[in-house]
Amino acid sequence: MRQLIAVLAAVAMFAACSGDDDDSDSAEAPDDADTTTTVAPENEAASFIVFNGQGNDLAAYESEPPFTKQIVVPHYDEAEQPDGLDINGQICFDPENPRRFVAGEDTLQTSTGHPGWGIFELAGAEVGELSATQIGKLVPTYQSSADNAENYGCGFLADGRIVTTDVGNQAEGDGDGQLTVWFPPFDTPGTPFGEVAYCKIDVDLVTGQGVLVDDEYVYVAQARPPAAGIRRYAIADFPTGATPAGGCDSTDGTGAPMTTAVTEELFIEPSEANHLATPNAIAKGPDGTLFVTSVFNGVISEFEADGTFIRTVLEPPAGEALGPEPYSTGTPLGIGVGPDGSVYYADIGIVFGDSGIGPGRGTGKVRRIAFADDGTPLPPDRMDEGLAFPDGIGIWPVSP
Repeated sequence: MRQLIAVLAAVAMFAACSGDDDDSDSAEAPDDADTTTTVAPENEAASFIVFNGQGNDLAAYESEPPFTKQIVVPHYDEAEQPDGLDINGQICFDPENPRRFVAGEDTLQTSTGHPGWGIFELAGAEVGELSATQIGKLVPTYQSSADNAENYGCGFLADGRIVTTDVGNQAEGDGDGQLTVWFPPFDTPGTPFGEVAYCKIDVDLVTGQGVLVDDEYVYVAQARPPAAGIRRYAIADFPTGATPAGGCDSTDGTGAPMTTAVTEELFIEPSEANHLATPNAIAKGPDGTLFVTSVFNGVISEFEADGTFIRTVLEPPAGEALGPEPYSTGTPLGIGVGPDGSVYYADIGIVFGDSGIGPGRGTGKVRRIAFADDGTPLPPDRMDEGLAFPDGIGIWPVSP
């Protein structure tokens, strides 16, 4: 089981960034705000399905109430589900081939398995009729982290290359998470899973997590100081192959191909003003604004495309503190935005008690934030509950 939230113990110093400041301009939800379903304004956006990794299952939900659910890929169980797979992390759909997606896949991670990312083909068009077939797997070498190698982020570049992030050291120690770019083909017949060509872009991510790709940049969330924030990398500098001729001009400490030529910069830095404590994931809305989660203090903040802070769209009610029960509005980790602008988030259900801080037993949820006609965020809907480690979100515009 994934242990991503160990990082929280190391970022308690950022509690001052909690979103209950008097100058907040988001609409706070009452304690029981998500026990009933709000109704989003009508729109003509294409239909879409929301995916979530939870308890090593891959689940799919209808995007509107009653949020009908299907387990598309069940977790591996030697006795009961020997054909299952352990799925987790961000779920990313190829915009040029929408039935192809990538998700973390670490079946048998602790014994004979290899943590990495599965490449899947999706069949069906409705929740209840979906199925997915694994056609490939991406497995890099990992840095010598004190924690297990944890796969999380992913994204597709416009030409079909795939990018991934692994977490590296989660709670302490040097940043040794990785941003990696992978080169097609990914499903050549006869090629063993895990032998896809790649080049590492960065091997110093400090608890690297969610990924966003646009036309110019790859954005990566880093959750832990001293490098907490959203970094962005110029796609124009990315290598096109795993050799020096393709721009992959070096090697890392494991001997794997690496580039030294990619330009990067800190794009969004946590601050009291933007309410981010642990930037964990990032997603773009249909109007180009950006949404960033902060799991530790239960915040989702919205930014202009240039990184200017706009507002918080989610934060715990004023005076509410993290304790044996989660925040009533949740602790958002993964995030996705539908074509109608609704925000969907994986609430991993952080609690704080005698045994420390981390996801509670069965406290995870999947939630939706719809918006009123005037753009005001409505109280979050509870799409599902009683979950273990719901950590990533994917949005699939239903494809013929």
